[in-house]
Amino acid sequence: MQKVIGLITCNYSAKATGPLTEYRPIASMPYLGRYRLVDFPLSNMVNAGIRTVGMVMPYNYRSIIDHVESGKDWGLDRKNGGLFILPGSAFGTSRTGARFLLRDLVHNKVYFNRSNADYVILSSANFVYNLDLNDMLEAHKASGADITVLTATAPRVNEDVVGFNVENGRVQSSHNGVKFGDTAFLDCFIISRSLLLDMFDWYAPTDYLDLFEAMAGDFGRVNVQSYNFDGFVAPVFNKKEYFESNMDFLDPKVSNEVFPADRIIHTKAHDNAPAKFEIGSRVTNSRISSGSRIYGSVSDSILGRSVVVEAGATVRNAIIMQGCVVKSGARVENAIVDRGNVVPAGTELRGTPDDVLVKEKARD
Repeated sequence: MQKVIGLITCNYSAKATGPLTEYRPIASMPYLGRYRLVDFPLSNMVNAGIRTVGMVMPYNYRSIIDHVESGKDWGLDRKNGGLFILPGSAFGTSRTGARFLLRDLVHNKVYFNRSNADYVILSSANFVYNLDLNDMLEAHKASGADITVLTATAPRVNEDVVGFNVENGRVQSSHNGVKFGDTAFLDCFIISRSLLLDMFDWYAPTDYLDLFEAMAGDFGRVNVQSYNFDGFVAPVFNKKEYFESNMDFLDPKVSNEVFPADRIIHTKAHDNAPAKFEIGSRVTNSRISSGSRIYGSVSDSILGRSVVVEAGATVRNAIIMQGCVVKSGARVENAIVDRGNVVPAGTELRGTPDDVLVKEKARD
């Protein structure tokens, strides 16, 4: 991977997550109690041996910078290569589903020009999966394709995911939104650096579009091949998908697949003490992060770091983010409680399985 650089676009937020993304981009959304969504594409790249990664920042970049810092926890605090924080442009008129706005790429042309890499792997931060990108790169080289896109078979309707029409492995066209059985784009692709730079000139008049929208009439001359991934994939574009994909990891089969011993998902190190389960507490089928103290009852839930559930409190089918306190007698069910909240004693926060309640982040 010495001849490959990476780029992650972090400046696109999901459109329907409500207060969860009011103060943060989707890339820095807490996930599974201890991760952020950006950890997954970033880890996929560094696990494959990529040592130069650029991250295109949104205007509200503070939480991402706070998380990745210099890239030390991913082995990217280096003299040669390393982590590059890149500016994002104002949004263009690209339609729903675009995550690779040409204007973002062109504005960071110097990042590509200063590299001697042969290939670029680009990804967004809206999908959760663990993939060996070396296999995808080898398939790209063997096929002779100009671009290789990562795809999966869509399990359901999703208006936010880009779909491809594919014949014999070659992409013929793209469309916004997928339905069951469609070929879904996982917002990750490989392209030669020289071709990408050429495309900046080809599509200069339409730099307000997504790269694949600009290519709409060129799938005949640009050989775009699909690389199908049949492992666990979770798109995160709205509140329901965010909640359900977190809960999927309560299934040990999913956790074992996404977190294999040989391809760990890296994240920012925190020097917390282990979670402590006090006498009288009851915890079943849950993920409890370090620093938490459990006195009450927790079931089918995911708790972030340093969460306190007091005696007599009940948490069921919920996501409780870092630093929250659930006071004695409180009940949280079918809910997402953003970080720093205190649920008062005797209070009930309850949504429904089809429409979870969201308690916004506590103001600092």
